[in-house]
Amino acid sequence: MKKTLILLLTICATGFTYISCSSNDDDKTNQADVSSVGASIAIDATNEMDIKTGLLVSSKISSTGKSAENITGICGTITITQQSAESYPKVFTVDYGTAGCSDNQIVKKGKLKITFSGPITTTGSKMTIERIDYSITGIKLEGTIEYVNTTTIATVPQFSRKVTNGKFTDLAGRVYLNSGMVTIKQSAGVETPFVLEDNIYEMTEGTHTVTAQSGGTLTLTVQEPLIKKYSCEFISKGRLKIQGELLNGVVDYGNNDCDSKYTYTNENGTSYNLAM
Repeated sequence: MKKTLILLLTICATGFTYISCSSNDDDKTNQADVSSVGASIAIDATNEMDIKTGLLVSSKISSTGKSAENITGICGTITITQQSAESYPKVFTVDYGTAGCSDNQIVKKGKLKITFSGPITTTGSKMTIERIDYSITGIKLEGTIEYVNTTTIATVPQFSRKVTNGKFTDLAGRVYLNSGMVTIKQSAGVETPFVLEDNIYEMTEGTHTVTAQSGGTLTLTVQEPLIKKYSCEFISKGRLKIQGELLNGVVDYGNNDCDSKYTYTNENGTSYNLAM
């Protein structure tokens, strides 16, 4: 049985927001929970956007020891703090300003503080991303992301992504707290370490939790590896198991196409066609 629920994450000049609606009264009891699923997907998407910014910065480290060059794909002003061009840690501040600027039609405001303990391509090195008065098209994002190189086999780069004190405040003022850790393996682009566009990453395992201000908590666990192409803003394939007090089901990201579509199917077999 399939029903359609529009859960729209619109990336445009008017906002990065999500809306839920349904013409079927039987769905109304589930809409708040399905909206929480949408918030959860948005949280993961924004985490990946910030990781992508960090990786782009790491590939363009300046040799001046004072500041980084302008980087295509990052509209903010970038400065660097380090003792010398060769030394670590390196601390980058990406300042999008209070008025904001647009990266790929996504308006960002505030700052990202990105700290590298060493080259992110080296096992043991950590990239830490801190959000400072930061928002993506009106959605306020708080918390810290730690991205650690855990590679043990040189031909299979591996990383952990940990989110702590995550807080997502939507355009309506609804708050979602979030935290969790996933394991990520690079499955393509290893042979071209200075080119990011051909990189493909797989989130092979991990769990994160999202708690709404009402107190309801969702736990999202990787059921089948999630495929994330660097060249695409969206996860293109894979499945997440969703568990909550009133909500249990699976998110399916599709057939590896670079699009915003995904499907949520609850434990009763009812499916919702969703789009980001």
